[in-house]
Amino acid sequence: MATVLALALTLVVVALHTLLTAVMARFFRIRLHTEWGWVLYTLVVIPFVLTATTLVSGIVIPQVFSSVAVLLAVMVGLPLSLGFTVELLYVPPPEEYELPDSTD
Repeated sequence: MATVLALALTLVVVALHTLLTAVMARFFRIRLHTEWGWVLYTLVVIPFVLTATTLVSGIVIPQVFSSVAVLLAVMVGLPLSLGFTVELLYVPPPEEYELPDSTD
């Protein structure tokens, strides 16, 4: 049986993973000037980072999930889909920003 503290800590980690996914996807979208490169980097690199942070957070959070598949679905899959969706739908694309010309 999961405790309230374990569930609260799990929700905090899921929220942090979602934020991390959105920031990393935005970084890849700005820095990679290819059409599909940022999508591939987002779908390949971010799950590794989320898995690593899940392993680190597993030191602090007591066991809540009964199987590894459910753990990865909640701690990696859900934040990956939420963060990617937030970055694509709710944050304006980098092309819409007008930057001033830097003349030195």
